[in-house]
Amino acid sequence: MINFTIRNIKVYFRDRLAVFFSLLSVIIIFLLYALFLGGSWMSAVPDQVSNGQSLLDSWLMAGILAVISLTTTTAGFGTMVDDKVKKIYKDFASSPMKRSHIVGGYILASYFIGVIMSLLALVFLDFYLLLRNGFILGLIPTIEAVGLILLSTLANSTMVFFIASFIKSQTAFATFSTILGTLIGFLSGIYMPVGMFPPAIQFVIKLIPVSHSAALFRRIIMSEPMAIAFNGAPSEVITSFEIDMGISFSIGNFTFSPLIQLGILFGTAILFFGLSLLVVSRKTH
Repeated sequence: MINFTIRNIKVYFRDRLAVFFSLLSVIIIFLLYALFLGGSWMSAVPDQVSNGQSLLDSWLMAGILAVISLTTTTAGFGTMVDDKVKKIYKDFASSPMKRSHIVGGYILASYFIGVIMSLLALVFLDFYLLLRNGFILGLIPTIEAVGLILLSTLANSTMVFFIASFIKSQTAFATFSTILGTLIGFLSGIYMPVGMFPPAIQFVIKLIPVSHSAALFRRIIMSEPMAIAFNGAPSEVITSFEIDMGISFSIGNFTFSPLIQLGILFGTAILFFGLSLLVVSRKTH
């Protein structure tokens, strides 16, 4: 399975166009924020907050990390779709290789692709924060962010594999990737803060794993800017800001704690890995 995983990773990075398109959603988000959205979002920051720019920059950084861990893992499964189109997949399925190793090889390759690209994004965005606002993430938040990258990328990899296992053509996969890349900015609350959506849309957003990943990234990366911004502020002001900006999620009287959100990501990984094994086993018998 290790050799199969390495083979899939190499195939992905050889296709530079695929690498570029896996980052396209993030590039668009970054440019929209820099050129248009950043100024309008400042209205969501209370007037008494002195470090509003660093607060929003760290908010954007958190959202991008959640998005890139999904878009790059999705692009990684392009190799699997190509294998299906070229009938290479059938050779793997009829070989002595276990079904779990086939599933694991594709998922691990996509996983490592997502982790590598997310870690590179973390370094780049940290440098961006330093240039723009004069601060970088501390050691503990950085360790927490890396740990969350590992978990959220795993959840995304298994979930996307399950969906991609039903896709049989490159055109269909390209369409799926385009739709996902378009929607992800809304689902993760980047194009618009979660609090600006109608209640029904907010409810749907809170059911999607990547949204919880984005909320956890925000909680980690925005901890220092928020401590400065809301020093001495009433708890009601802080709570309202967290809800509006997608840092804290609640449905009715139930609030998703960070531990529950981590459980959602972990559960997503287990659930979709099991479903993927089931789908592959049925298709090869």
